Amino acid sequence: MSAGLKVQRDGAVLTLTIDRQDRRNALDTATYAALTEQLSLASADVTLSAVILTGAGDHFTAGNDLRDFQAERGAGDSAGLTFLRALTTADVPVIAAVEGYAIGIGVTLLQHCDFVHIGEGATLRMPFVALGLCPEGASSLLMPRLAGRRAAQWLMQGKAFTADDAVQAGLATSATPKGQALAEAQATAADLARQPPAALRLTKAMMKRADRQAIQETLDYEAQQFRARLQTEEAQAAFAKFFKK
Repeated sequence: MSAGLKVQRDGAVLTLTIDRQDRRNALDTATYAALTEQLSLASADVTLSAVILTGAGDHFTAGNDLRDFQAERGAGDSAGLTFLRALTTADVPVIAAVEGYAIGIGVTLLQHCDFVHIGEGATLRMPFVALGLCPEGASSLLMPRLAGRRAAQWLMQGKAFTADDAVQAGLATSATPKGQALAEAQATAADLARQPPAALRLTKAMMKRADRQAIQETLDYEAQQFRARLQTEEAQAAFAKFFKK
């Protein structure tokens, strides 16, 4: 374990567990960096057939640690965007196992996973506008494709939605009984590990090929707007209200 991330290898399956339970597994700079490193290593390791991404304890992730939004930001990609780029270009299939809270990037990253299993009772929400911010993770492109008009409710109004809603929208593969998302992800990973590995990776690449350029361009555009929004009075007032609460 390092930087809030547990790493476990079992044969051809790698499990990455976000473990910052005191922060509901909120993602900070160090955890993003650890995730990025592990995804890059997994893509390069042709003996791996699947990566499972999950959260320790009761929650998947409460999203970005808002304390990082108030820190000085250097030029170039943020740690979160670097992670998203690694996820969107990963050669190995990625399976998400979601329980409890999946907030902000905890939802948008699911768009880039190949399989998503969500436990009943989970709460998914993208409160970007409420924080004075804007969509990220290419959600301004992909979420309307997946969810249609519900995307406006989820992105503009920040309305919470459920595992069943996510399945109906095509964002999730399955809604499982509460507490069983990881078991379902492990079953999926075991099945993938039985497939011919080169054919498996090629098939993923072919499925992602048509959208890759548009996704990277959208990530660039969203990042530009997101960085600008962080400096606005709206965002700073929203952060102050959040921390006071």
